[in-house]
Order: sequence, then C-alpha cells, then structure tokens
Amino acid sequence: MNERVGTVAPRRWHQAADLVHGPGWRRMAVLRRALAVALLLLAAILALAPTRPGVDVLVAGRDLSPGATIAAADVVLRSWPAELVPAGVLHAVADADGRVLAGAARAGEPLTDLRLAGPALAAGATGSPNATGVPVRLADPDVAALLGPGSRVDVVTTAAEGAEPVVLAADAVVLTVLADDGRGAAGRGRLVLVALPREIATRVAAASLTAQVAVTLR
Repeated sequence: MNERVGTVAPRRWHQAADLVHGPGWRRMAVLRRALAVALLLLAAILALAPTRPGVDVLVAGRDLSPGATIAAADVVLRSWPAELVPAGVLHAVADADGRVLAGAARAGEPLTDLRLAGPALAAGATGSPNATGVPVRLADPDVAALLGPGSRVDVVTTAAEGAEPVVLAADAVVLTVLADDGRGAAGRGRLVLVALPREIATRVAAASLTAQVAVTLR
C-alpha cells in the first residue's frame, strides 16, 4: 500500500514538472487557463462589490451665452459620481429656470450657484456677504460692449440737465451684461448687472428709475 502511494506521488510531481518544463504550447495552455480563472474571479469580485449611487447634477443642455435667461429646455439632469460633483452645484431644473447666466456655459457643463446671478455670485465677486446684484440700464448701449464679468466700474448719473455728474457707486463689480432684449433701439440701452453693498444698491436702483445712468471703467 505504502509503495503504491509512494509511486503515485512522484508520478504526479513529474506530471506537473512536465507541464512547466515541457513543450512551449503546454506551458502556454496552463498560463491561459490560469489567466482565465483569474479574470473570472475578478469579474465575480466586481459584480459583488457595492456600487456608489450617482448624484443628479444640473448641466447645460446646449451652449449658452452670457447674460441669457435660462429656460427649462436649456438644462438637463445628469448622474455624476459623487466624488466629482462640484460644490454649490444645482440639483433641480427649477433651481435654474428663469435665472440669468453670468458667463457662457458649454453643453454638459455643471451649473453652480456661482454661475448664475444671485446672492452667492455677488458675494463671491466682491468678497462681501453683504453684497447684492442690481440691474442698471445704461444710457449709452455701446458701453455695454466694453463690459464683461469682473469689470470694475463707477456708476454715475446727472441729477439735472447741465449739472455735474454724481457718483452713485464707486468700484462696482460687473456680474454680467444681460442679453439684448430688443429695447436698445428705443434708446434705453442694455441692462448691466453690478454687485454692490445692499445699502448702495438700493440708492442706485432708485436713481436709475428717474435719471439716466452711465458707468466709467476703472
């Protein structure tokens, strides 16, 4: 009995050695089988591993121009990996519907609170949590072409004909120039959204209702 066991064991050892040291095709067959088993094991591990759920992120559905008012048809929800979601991103179409886009956005670009006109953008542009955005319709529509997000301007007006200009606000930050609404031809000019401290923004908004307003670039 022991002699038989002793005979079988060396035989199996020699068979294994023949597989390794034998002809090349035999070694390749063994390696392929081992690789196939490893791939099957890897696939099983990946299939059983828990998957991270995606996060719904609001992105531009097409290329959008700066100053455009966003409609529901302009944006779509996409599922993004949680670790790639930027801070302040919007998660619902209603969060952007009717709001003004500060700068141009490419199709597929996520929309955050700093991409849209609002308190977060005004605070970020000025560095002051007390800042807010105020729309100013320029007396000269051609000046709007010289402005862009980040431009710094002084807001001035003339209280009466022939009077000296009055500086309503100094060092205002341009958030965006709104898209042409078709009223520029009537002499009313383009709307420019500027960030100002709240108390000054109120004064500028009131003055722009009764007098012509202009800006000077700093």
